[in-house]
Amino acid sequence: MNIDTRNKILSVVLGVVILALSWWLYDSIVTPYKIVEERQAETERVRARMLSLKDALVQYEAKFGHFPPTDGGLDSIVTYLQTDSLMVAMGDTLFQQIPPLTYSPESIILAPRSGERFSYTLNDTLRPPLYLLEDPDSDDLIGSLSRTTMRNAPNWN
Repeated sequence: MNIDTRNKILSVVLGVVILALSWWLYDSIVTPYKIVEERQAETERVRARMLSLKDALVQYEAKFGHFPPTDGGLDSIVTYLQTDSLMVAMGDTLFQQIPPLTYSPESIILAPRSGERFSYTLNDTLRPPLYLLEDPDSDDLIGSLSRTTMRNAPNWN
């Protein structure tokens, strides 16, 4: 084998190695970044749904003068959203979801990550009554059972 042939073979082999290492480096940077972006988008969808449920609770309180009870409270919200004429007419506008999620009265009480219900607890022993709305899949919550200043306030701001 003469020196020119050997140099050509080495150049081709090194070119392939450089391309493979470049792809590996690109993939090791981009793949974790995409995972982080997907996780952040999922968090935003969960928080948007929780805010929609909070808005539904506020609308419920404005209509009936009290929040729904702890037991069956989320079912009361679903019934309210399905039967109240204003909520039926304006529900999809008032409670817009971040795609690919869509609004429906039945799905507004479900956490998008796991499909479990949000946790809702009412403390009606204080004035004004306070509620706590929790995501079962994270530490996100809205409201407080003891702090009036946290009424209707999310903990992620």
